Amino acid sequence: MSTTELVWFKSSYSGTQGDNCIEVAVTEQAVHVRDSKDSMRTPFAVGRDGWLRFLHFVAEA
Repeated sequence: MSTTELVWFKSSYSGTQGDNCIEVAVTEQAVHVRDSKDSMRTPFAVGRDGWLRFLHFVAEA
C-alpha cells in the first residue's frame, strides 16, 4: 500500500492554527507517522509493537 492510499488521522488535541502536530495511519504491519504541516514529506513507519511501547511510555510521562 502506498502512503497516498493510507487513511491519516490527526489528534483531537490538535489546534487549527498551524500547531505542531503529527498524523498517523494504521495498517496491519505498521503505524505510519507524518508531519501534519508537511504531508508531502516521506512519512516513517513503526512496527505495531514499537508503537505500543511508545504509547505506554508517553502515558507514563
